[in-house]
Amino acid sequence: MARLVMKFGGVSVADGNRLRHVGDLVGHFSRDNEIVLVTSALQGVTDELLACARRAASEGDVSDVMDFMERLTERHDQAIADAIQDPKIAKEVQDVVSEKLSLLEKAYIGICYLGELTQRSLDYISSYGEQLAAPILSGVLRDMGITSQHYTGSEAGIITDSNYGDARPLEKTYGLIPQKLLPLRGVPVVTGFIAQDEKGTITTLGRGGSDLSASLIGAAINADEIWFWKETSGIMTTDPKIVPEAKTIPIISYREAMELSYFGAKVLHPRAIEPAIRKGIPVRVKCTFDPEDPGTQVVRDDIPKEDVIKAVTLHNNVELLNISGAGMIGTLGVAARAFTALAKAGINIVMISQGSSEANISMVIEEGQADRADEALRSEFPRDVVKEISHDHDICAVAVTGSGMAGTPGVAARVFKAMGQARINVVMISQASGQHNISFVVSSADGQRAVRELHREFGLGGEA
Repeated sequence: MARLVMKFGGVSVADGNRLRHVGDLVGHFSRDNEIVLVTSALQGVTDELLACARRAASEGDVSDVMDFMERLTERHDQAIADAIQDPKIAKEVQDVVSEKLSLLEKAYIGICYLGELTQRSLDYISSYGEQLAAPILSGVLRDMGITSQHYTGSEAGIITDSNYGDARPLEKTYGLIPQKLLPLRGVPVVTGFIAQDEKGTITTLGRGGSDLSASLIGAAINADEIWFWKETSGIMTTDPKIVPEAKTIPIISYREAMELSYFGAKVLHPRAIEPAIRKGIPVRVKCTFDPEDPGTQVVRDDIPKEDVIKAVTLHNNVELLNISGAGMIGTLGVAARAFTALAKAGINIVMISQGSSEANISMVIEEGQADRADEALRSEFPRDVVKEISHDHDICAVAVTGSGMAGTPGVAARVFKAMGQARINVVMISQASGQHNISFVVSSADGQRAVRELHREFGLGGEA
């Protein structure tokens, strides 16, 4: 018997019918396995919660809040009606959901009257998506005859720092989770994404937070595998919307998966698998709508592929930032000062390249951060050191990834020969010393074509 942590989110828990489908899946796998289930909010609910909060703070319109609460209540009532057949269990779940909705309504009205919205308040509001979904999903399992209890992240033992909006789990979490959940009785349902700090205040885990919750729980209870159920059939060789011939990668290493996620693949966020890496627990990405498909297994060790490249990714939401000046040549600490200034301004650097002349540093940063980066750098450097700061919004980053690249001659030559033959201009190049990734920048207009050419060049879809 294996111990599995299964996380369902987004499309997988869109409505009552999907929640019932999740129950069927859990029922099937729970016959031979111990399972902990982690759930996201119903699809789109978290965005709606935050949008209403921002309107409440800016407009103070209580009637708008009441209209929203009515719609939210109707949606969750319908989910209960569609997912749970036993009237007694449905009533129990509805009572829990109604109590939570009442607390949420009071919070919204408070925001209307105060006219302000802190990050702490945003965490509190956004937590309700999962808090409303977990009781329903637990009710579905009980309706199917499976013992189940629902927990918030904090009730399951996830304790974080107080960095609201992007909280980090504390080390004590790994000891608390087993105390709260073990021994397993039936299938516990835990809210993903949300936790609390040591003061008892609700926090959220930021981007990829629900996956991180599952990974934390899996690591803490020594799960045999952690399964992320998605709408895709696993991690693909590239985005099938760009290349219809894209295939599922059967097995991939932690390092490769993190590289792919960092450079545009949206299946797993790098932070989400850190706890699994810590314990060496395999992670599996499976398709909710094709449960018999094995999907992609993510493991500790690199699994070289004969043709060296595992996947090609495209990162569109980026901008190119260049700093240059003759005064940079031979001046100690220019790069350190630049990166420190950008870090203080909250700028995330995706790629870096510096010319051997030391007169230019190019960086790829997240979209929408160029103006803030420009201001931070101009404040840091006098004109006699950095003469020019420029940025280009019309670019994208392309990356090829694979552990088989390490020590294999000619991979870069094939990459850039393919770009040359396709008459695609490469603006910037970056390669880490680990040789698992080559990433480069092209114009936005050439991004998808670059991906198709490289997918074909390395035969990732079975092309000749």
